[in-house]
Amino acid sequence: MQKRSLLVVSIFLLISAGILKYVLITNEVEEMGKQEEMHSNQVVEDVAEVRVANIPKIELPPGVDWREFEGTVLNMTTENTPPSLYLAAHIDSFENLTGIKVNIEPSDLKTVIERVGLDFNAKSANYHIIYADPYQILAKYPDHFVNLNELNGNPKLPHIPGGLEDFMQTHLEVTGYVNDKSRLLALPFDSSTMLLVYRKDVFEKYKNEFQAEYGYDWTPGPNLSWEQYYEIANWINKKVGDGTITEVKYGIGHQAKRDDSLMNDFSNILAANGGDYFDHVFPNNKGVMLPTNSGMNSDIALQSIKFYKELINIAAPGSTSWDWSDLAAAFAKGELAMAPEWHDFAYAFEDESRSNVAGKVGWANLPKGKERQAHMFGGTGLAINKYASEQEIKAAWLFLIWATSPQTQYMLLKTEQGWTPTRHSIYNLPEVQAGMQAGTPESKEMISFLPMAEILTAWEEENMYIRPKFLHWQQVNTFIFTELSKMLMDKQSPEKTAEKIAKKSNDSIKGED
Repeated sequence: MQKRSLLVVSIFLLISAGILKYVLITNEVEEMGKQEEMHSNQVVEDVAEVRVANIPKIELPPGVDWREFEGTVLNMTTENTPPSLYLAAHIDSFENLTGIKVNIEPSDLKTVIERVGLDFNAKSANYHIIYADPYQILAKYPDHFVNLNELNGNPKLPHIPGGLEDFMQTHLEVTGYVNDKSRLLALPFDSSTMLLVYRKDVFEKYKNEFQAEYGYDWTPGPNLSWEQYYEIANWINKKVGDGTITEVKYGIGHQAKRDDSLMNDFSNILAANGGDYFDHVFPNNKGVMLPTNSGMNSDIALQSIKFYKELINIAAPGSTSWDWSDLAAAFAKGELAMAPEWHDFAYAFEDESRSNVAGKVGWANLPKGKERQAHMFGGTGLAINKYASEQEIKAAWLFLIWATSPQTQYMLLKTEQGWTPTRHSIYNLPEVQAGMQAGTPESKEMISFLPMAEILTAWEEENMYIRPKFLHWQQVNTFIFTELSKMLMDKQSPEKTAEKIAKKSNDSIKGED
């Protein structure tokens, strides 16, 4: 009996000890899990070097490690736009977090297109991450990109923080899809938009003199028309010629080089007059498989071409050899009173180490045409080459999540170079809203936001111009800037220019059947 009692007590003690040990281990595991989760979120915030409340966080699924793909090497081909260069300057944040090496190779857009074409034609992955121009890359090669919906839905990978709805929806449609929403091909990365940049000091100093002669306030703004823009430019040229105006050399400059920049520059005028390159065949921003007929044989198109020719005739002589970077350099040197330019150069114009016009720069929406104001939108997304290995694709997904996250956008917004976010959550921050107000302490920390009010106006549906997005746009684009350039060089008439663009565009479409 005594032995039996002793046995029962011993068993009880063993069971109690086991339960206690289990409880202690369970509590320890739970605590470790909590600490791991806290550490994971903390690291994700630290990667952007900021911790901001009220923006979606990057959250890792349970058991997922940021360093799962440590040692993977990724190559990214991108246009040498300011946002791409800013991202490259801060890539160590991502590399330190993940152990993934990312080689970012900036170049002109033509080189990016060539690199991508060579990769896809060979079904290779020399470049794993692609700055996918929506019109000349994404629409041409939609079947060669990874469907990001599959990665976003993978329970073992991080999801897009805040979901797709946190992105500006127009930006998402333009940069992310082709034809429909069944396949997400890219995430919105930058949001380049064309505005009018001008010299505030010049317009303030000679305002009364011009108004006395012409009877209206010439300050760039929503009421200025393209005809008045021409009139103002011509007046400044004359005053420069007689020595009255000494602050600049020319009234206006344009990016009219025989390249993509020429098409962009001309499109602002064509669209403002109610024209387009095709006959109303693009009902949405995702693009179409094939357009119908060219719209370049219309009276509106011909009038726009004639006006553009007159405009370039009085612009700075270098305009016909300038792309957007050359135009920005000329403005920064102090040569121009005003110019249609991509807003991404806002920081460069305020950088005293490379700009002679810092503190003298104003931004406005582009002039009105016969129908509306039209601002070329040049936003682009980041995509993944489907010919990469499974490990490279997953590592590239981590990069896309980081590069387009609210945390990274906020971090780059606060840098000296600045950034224009593509997410609602960033614009909803009180600090960012204050940064959009000129003269506030926050605005001095967000130099890139100097033209933000004008950008938001340009992004309104009635003010934005989105060029046609279909399989052979790259070819049609070449027809446009080639024939326009011939006209600017006095090698053909505006009538012949419109005729040839229309015919070549229509022939290109027929070749698709």
